[in-house]
Amino acid sequence: MTLNDLGWNEELAKDFAPFEKKGWKPARLIRDNKITYGALLEGGEEYEVIMSGKVYHDATCDAELPAVGDWVALEIGTGDLDTIIRARLPRQTCFSRKAPGKSSEEQVIAANVDIVCVVTDAGGDFNPRRMERFFTLIGKSRSQAVVLINKSDLFPAEQNEEAARAIQELNPDATVIVTSAVDGQNVSDIAKVLAPGISITFVGSSGVGKSSLINALLGEEWQDHGEVNEVTGKGRHTTTARELIVLEEGGIVIDNPGIREVQMWTDEQTLRERFADIEELAMQCRFHDCKHASDAGCAIREAVQEGKLDLERYEGYLKLDEEIEELTRRLKKRKMTVERRAKRDHRIKARNLADRVDYEREQKPKPSAYLDHED
Repeated sequence: MTLNDLGWNEELAKDFAPFEKKGWKPARLIRDNKITYGALLEGGEEYEVIMSGKVYHDATCDAELPAVGDWVALEIGTGDLDTIIRARLPRQTCFSRKAPGKSSEEQVIAANVDIVCVVTDAGGDFNPRRMERFFTLIGKSRSQAVVLINKSDLFPAEQNEEAARAIQELNPDATVIVTSAVDGQNVSDIAKVLAPGISITFVGSSGVGKSSLINALLGEEWQDHGEVNEVTGKGRHTTTARELIVLEEGGIVIDNPGIREVQMWTDEQTLRERFADIEELAMQCRFHDCKHASDAGCAIREAVQEGKLDLERYEGYLKLDEEIEELTRRLKKRKMTVERRAKRDHRIKARNLADRVDYEREQKPKPSAYLDHED
């Protein structure tokens, strides 16, 4: 196994050059064990590694800490010494979402992936508005989008084809494949998008068959998967941690636990690009400050009334826009708080230093004002 098989390229080699002079080794993180990481080196050698204090303290947030898929510089330990992550190389792509809840933190799903593969089905999991969220996040990550309409054996062919058409309309650039891990339908088509050094991550709801598809790709029971519920058609959620797997035929797979909330971690520009048709319509409104409600000459309202713009899609766009605006506000507030704390800590350190200098001066013996002379 070469570094190129793991996704190494000239840009990474350039970033790694300063660390090579120190005798450190490049490795890709394949597993996050919370306290330690699994790291894969050239030749397929795997190490259990720990993070250095500098890497931890240099990170301004959790998202800057090493994650599965990251390339790192390792200082190989000898004897009883640990192997240590001394640096994380800059990410070439990063698929993230906002962490669940009311926080304004980024959660890294997978680093340095070329393809983000969203797994859904044509039944209860199918949701165009949710898929638009995935497409927006994938656009921000700079990865290629692939969608698998899985479990085709559970639904009529017409239903599977209609779901595929609807998703393709949302993103003409995405690759959409109808699959079934049970009977193997089109599973080989997934392998066609892979090649040595190409990384793909699978995301989607719990129970849509991500692990089953990965097992089909690997040709073995790599991931355990539960029995399918006869009512919902869903399997039990079994993947509990992210893990990177190198395929023998070439390609790299990152499996992920099921994602319940697809919260936005992107910017306004990415959203505008994702919904370029709506932006173009807004430019056709009679007034530049059109509220797209009762204003005269509103091109968006006219498009909805004429059936040229799907109302649910437009409402989904507005909701995403509101979420991104709220996220931007929280990030600005968080930045101001971090800056205030940094200034406060700097003042405290300066005062402590001044107090220590004053104390040391007071402790020095003072020269006598009078000198004793012998007569």
